[in-house]
Amino acid sequence: VQLQASGGGLVQAGGSTRLSCTAAENGAMIHVMGWYRQAPGTERELVATMSSDGTTNYGEDVKGRFTVSRDYAQRMVTLQMSSLKSEDTAVYYCYATRLGRTFWGQGTLVTVSS
Repeated sequence: VQLQASGGGLVQAGGSTRLSCTAAENGAMIHVMGWYRQAPGTERELVATMSSDGTTNYGEDVKGRFTVSRDYAQRMVTLQMSSLKSEDTAVYYCYATRLGRTFWGQGTLVTVSS
């Protein structure tokens, strides 16, 4: 599954931004879509995911501030990020699972300036 992400860039602390990710034509039967992130010198961590049945899973640091949603017809997952903090600065990776396999997008940088 090829994943193409868009969005990100420079945002002020306290502001909002949105990331989107679309699966290519072979994205049928995707089970989970969502986002992970990785800041310099840290391990990749969960941001938010949504399963095909609508179940969501959020990282503790983003609960109440970020919202994940999916458009199943468009094979798209969106991450609405609000009340951004400098510690949200990271490369955000689109993530998907399909038939037991994991797929990653190319990563998009979000920089939150304080």
